[in-house]
Amino acid sequence: MTTRGIRRPIAAGLVLGVLLSAAPAGAADAVEPNSKASLRAAIEDLRSTFGGRYPKGKEFLKRLDDLPAGDAPAFLALQKDALVANPLVSGRCILFVTRSQYRSHYHAIDTLFHAGELNWDRKKPHADLFGPGGAMKTIDLRTGRVTTLIEAPEGIVRDPDVHYDGRRITFAMRKARDTNYHIHEIGTDGTGLTQLTSLSSATDFDPIYLPDDTIVFSSTREPKYNMCSRDHAANLYRMDADGANIHRITRNTLFDNHPEVMPDGRILYARWEYVDRNFGDAHGLWVVNPDGTGQAIYWGNNTAVPAAIFNQHVIPGTEKVLAILGQHHDRLWGALAIVDKSRGIEGRQPVLRTWPAEAAGIIRAGGPFDCDAFRRFNPKYEDPWPLSEKHFLCSRMTGKGQQMGIYLVDTFGNEVLLHSEAPGCYDPMPLGPRKRPPVIAERRSFDGAPGYIMLQDGYERTHMKGGRRGSIKYIRGVESPPKKNWSGGSWGGQGYAAPGMNWHDFTAKRIFGDAPGEADGSAYIEVPSDTFIFFQALDANKMMVQSMRSGTVVQPGETQSCAGCHEDRLSPPPYSHQTAIAARRPASKLDGWFGRPRHFSYVKEVQPIFDTHCVKCHDFGQEAGKKLILAGDRTPYFNASYIDLWIWSRKLITCVGGGPAEIQQAYSWGSHPSKLSKVLRAGMAQHKDVKLSAEDMHRINTWLDLNAPYYPFYECAYPDSPSGRSPLDAGQLKRLGELTKLSFLGGLKSHGRRERAQISFERPGRSPCLARIADKNGPEYKEALAIITAGAKTLKSKPRCDMAGFVPCDKDIERLRLFEQRDHFESQFRDAIRKGTKLYDKDLAAP
Repeated sequence: MTTRGIRRPIAAGLVLGVLLSAAPAGAADAVEPNSKASLRAAIEDLRSTFGGRYPKGKEFLKRLDDLPAGDAPAFLALQKDALVANPLVSGRCILFVTRSQYRSHYHAIDTLFHAGELNWDRKKPHADLFGPGGAMKTIDLRTGRVTTLIEAPEGIVRDPDVHYDGRRITFAMRKARDTNYHIHEIGTDGTGLTQLTSLSSATDFDPIYLPDDTIVFSSTREPKYNMCSRDHAANLYRMDADGANIHRITRNTLFDNHPEVMPDGRILYARWEYVDRNFGDAHGLWVVNPDGTGQAIYWGNNTAVPAAIFNQHVIPGTEKVLAILGQHHDRLWGALAIVDKSRGIEGRQPVLRTWPAEAAGIIRAGGPFDCDAFRRFNPKYEDPWPLSEKHFLCSRMTGKGQQMGIYLVDTFGNEVLLHSEAPGCYDPMPLGPRKRPPVIAERRSFDGAPGYIMLQDGYERTHMKGGRRGSIKYIRGVESPPKKNWSGGSWGGQGYAAPGMNWHDFTAKRIFGDAPGEADGSAYIEVPSDTFIFFQALDANKMMVQSMRSGTVVQPGETQSCAGCHEDRLSPPPYSHQTAIAARRPASKLDGWFGRPRHFSYVKEVQPIFDTHCVKCHDFGQEAGKKLILAGDRTPYFNASYIDLWIWSRKLITCVGGGPAEIQQAYSWGSHPSKLSKVLRAGMAQHKDVKLSAEDMHRINTWLDLNAPYYPFYECAYPDSPSGRSPLDAGQLKRLGELTKLSFLGGLKSHGRRERAQISFERPGRSPCLARIADKNGPEYKEALAIITAGAKTLKSKPRCDMAGFVPCDKDIERLRLFEQRDHFESQFRDAIRKGTKLYDKDLAAP
């Protein structure tokens, strides 16, 4: 790694030119892109806007009038001259970074290649995914001179942000392949390099300056993983200007990145998260105050296509956002777009324009799952930076494979390549001072105190069909806990989960309890702070009316207020002269759920009810068992009753699973529409002797309202087995499948024919798959039984997560210890803040 100030001309052969693209969607007077008409419109607007600061405007128009028809080289030269003369472009240097395009691993956000983690080092036939070699540079477009500020020949420089005074730059850099990214600062002249963060086992990236000179960045400091994969999660952190007192300000369970300071001082950031919904179209924009309070949706959290929005920046002088609309997989590129939140927070209506234009045609709030729809569009754009409402910098495909160059794009239909060099150019932005937004006062504490939720009116919502005033009596608080481990084996549900957790969903659940709602729909609730929590509205029987399918985090001492649930965020709630009833009393505490808060376990909370009341009839070999098995015999993945209830899910349970992006209507899933609950509540002639207690019914209904989960934890005893849960390895399951003519591999693909539970580890001889072997005395039957029996013995000696005596594997224990260590580090930083002292990464002490 070197820092230097070498000046050189633009390399020969790097042509300043244009690549044609489609006209932007939504243009009222759309003209042919990169044409005489588009250039004339741009020149005339620049003359009108800048006057004497654009002195050659009249000359450019004359050259345009005199341009011979069909002379493409002359047109390109004029287009470059006229548009680069824009004072917003030529008036100051442009900062950018050079690097290779991030190599595609799985998710578009998987750009970290975290040392020691899965996508860092792949064995053949996979190539090494980390492509080193990068630098941070400036270019003066008036002279063409390029200045190298810092170089990392064996690493990567990324994510620059220029300070408000225009004299400093913060950025992320890793110096070599076997290190991680850390936050640095350097002067705009290439001097004064300072490393601000240094926690070697964490990746710090995407830094930005805040108005008070502190820095917010994204980091993997809390070592957790995405629920639908094995890749690192990240949250936003804040630190002092000198790198002291680093602390977390968001705690979404998946990924928070690309922070951007808005003109009002809040932070706009990209957030990937899901609760009871599919993994792929869950990337939206959120806002948060610099202290972590006030987390709220901004745009796109329930939009199906595009799957993701990222690299967002507020357009100066407006409330519009320039961003990239992209896909879930592949890379952090896609279509360039202008989004106006005043027109809506979801779907097509708020998207004013897209480049290419055809991308706008597939944007939708609902409809079929298509998380990679935007991969089809070319050229691809990246790292936009709005200079004004009409002129933007960005990285864009140059036409040479995946190589990206710096482009100037305008709303008149022009796209000009300003600079390109190998291996690619990214993160273009002006180098100079800019307006400093206001500082937002701190509204939180660092003492671990609880937070508070003030719900004004739970009936003020957009998806309450069938919900009447007076129906909501309680609010339930549920945590979606962080995934602290991953397994080599995976379960193919709605996507893949590693390890398998539930039939068609990814998340564990932890119930904190219920709090009362008032007659006017209000509720005032004390909630655990710094916890990713979601809420469900319950009726008088504590059955779910509606559920968030998202989450929030309340900081210590914060009171977070909302007008309603899924309310219309574009218009104020109906005015009332009356103070909400809940606001007139102290906050209610979440009262627990049959004891202290704990991770929900189907085997512990639900299966005992079936064992007591149902298994004597609904068992293997019984007549009622032909219709429904409610026995708790464990299979390689779950247990028999859980599989049967999900196999017959359309008849017995109505759960959303890894459901669609759009918000669901009240009463559309959970205990109310589920036939299982209806039958047990109403009773049936053949079940007159079955008397379930109120607690039994509440447990079953709660399980349905939690989306019918199974495992309580992400830890495994058999991490490399199929789904990370099976005591039989892939070879044994394959052989058992050959003997019984069944498939035991592939997750839900194994149950595509509605295959019920076929293996019983508690009673190997009663495993239904054995009935498929005709000769009960033959070698095939004996071999199949021996395989199942071997699994039973293994499971007895090494219990898995749904059994008493479960102990996580060694690697999981190692990761849990790392999680505890990082939690201890977070506490040390917060103690320092509370005491008014300084603490740095180098000062951290392990517990």
